[in-house]
Amino acid sequence: MGLLLVVILVACQQSGISPLDTKSAQVVDENVETAIFAGGCFWCTESDFDKIPGVISTLSGYIGGIVTNPTYEQVVTGKTGHVEAVQIKFDNRYTDFSKLLAAYWLTIDPLTPNRQFCDIGAQYRSVIFYHEAEQKMLAESSKKALEGSRQFSQPIVTEILSATEFYPAEEYHQNYYIKNPVRYAYYRNNCGRDKRLEQLWGIRH
Repeated sequence: MGLLLVVILVACQQSGISPLDTKSAQVVDENVETAIFAGGCFWCTESDFDKIPGVISTLSGYIGGIVTNPTYEQVVTGKTGHVEAVQIKFDNRYTDFSKLLAAYWLTIDPLTPNRQFCDIGAQYRSVIFYHEAEQKMLAESSKKALEGSRQFSQPIVTEILSATEFYPAEEYHQNYYIKNPVRYAYYRNNCGRDKRLEQLWGIRH
């Protein structure tokens, strides 16, 4: 945990920004890149990544399944093959895929298959989706580094998969933690997410 946390803080310092800085106001297309991470409930993943310097926007949605334009009601059954995920647009002047990977690990339980915290099913499994060869290489290297760190005695089960079509979730899911702060806080607390993350990584969210 210590090494990963240091990586994030050093990355922020090298970018000339602090973890509390707001997102860049002026962004051109050549500065914008995309990452997709699945870490259980997309409400929580969206909330976690919105706090990261250099992240421009987050979008909750579904990816990896066999149904076109799936609905939440379909995905939650676990029969479509989709996972809940978040599409992240980031400004490459302030962050990069490696820094997002370092942050991602600290937001998930990488040891439990087909589940994240209180949410059970393949639709909630942890997955890193890559868009090109470099993202794949960085994701695999990041996972190997975590495995080699001996942080955990159990195997890392987080998958690394090629990104397929991403389908935005229904509007009521977007920015849920902002629209419904009380309900979100109740859900996150009762799901045991932060308690488990502190147990795994030794840091409080």
